[in-house]
Amino acid sequence: MEMPASTLDSVKHAAFDETKAYVPQEEKGKAFFDDGREIELLHFVYGHPSIEEIRGSPENVLKAIDEYGRTKKYLMNVGADKGKIVADLVAEVKPQVMVELGGYIGYSALLFGDAVRKAGGKRYFSLERNPEFGAVIASLADLAGLSDIVKVVIGSSADSIKRLHSQGSLEHIDLMFLDHYKPAYTSDLKLCEHLNLVTPGTVLAADNVIKPGNPPYLEYVRSSVEKKRKAASADMSNGMDVKSEFGRNADMYKEREGEEKINTELKGNPNLVYESKLVNSYEPTGEPDGVEITRCTGLAE
Repeated sequence: MEMPASTLDSVKHAAFDETKAYVPQEEKGKAFFDDGREIELLHFVYGHPSIEEIRGSPENVLKAIDEYGRTKKYLMNVGADKGKIVADLVAEVKPQVMVELGGYIGYSALLFGDAVRKAGGKRYFSLERNPEFGAVIASLADLAGLSDIVKVVIGSSADSIKRLHSQGSLEHIDLMFLDHYKPAYTSDLKLCEHLNLVTPGTVLAADNVIKPGNPPYLEYVRSSVEKKRKAASADMSNGMDVKSEFGRNADMYKEREGEEKINTELKGNPNLVYESKLVNSYEPTGEPDGVEITRCTGLAE
């Protein structure tokens, strides 16, 4: 697919520091999450020799999580490198309300929730489908002293977005971090467009657009208004072959979390104008990855 040069711009990132690398992700066929390591992490952090220095310090809780990832088992966190990209974005955007889709064990909620508070923001919603993971997020947020700003919401991302909106708890998204079930990136963005939660001024940061990759999402946020209008009028959904597009990660998610229903009928708001760029970075293991930063800059007539 040919795209305007401006949408294909990418930003280089500093070289990876091998001394802080996590242990490698488990080999194909072996679980790399939801096998007890998340609860083991809680015991590791709360049993840490420096627990009193960790209490009330988001930075020190994050250091303890990183220590576990380096010395014990792999954790599918955003990590320090990609995390800095988004934390710097928070400082720039200064969101009053930030939403993350997919919280896992709370690394991003701690890092970005702290950044939101420092930037003068009011609320960080961490949407997580797995109730055990959600409990880990809440526990670590409390330990870090972030319970006043980090709100954990349990349930599927789409259902949670609709519920928060209908309750009046979520009226607009200033900054959204997408790091959940990869096939749901596009459909959840379209849902937020449909509900007018994403409007001109909203900024999106999507993780894992290189590893494992997310071609449907990148195509959508990099498409022109004209192309999106044509797709919407032709009743073209973002239907996809989940197996071929997302492979092992989708299989593992389905095995551990069950079938995730993706709404491919929503057209979103094709009139929203996006400017998008890739920022190259690394997974916590040192493997190359990137964050797609997308800014909603206008509304076409």
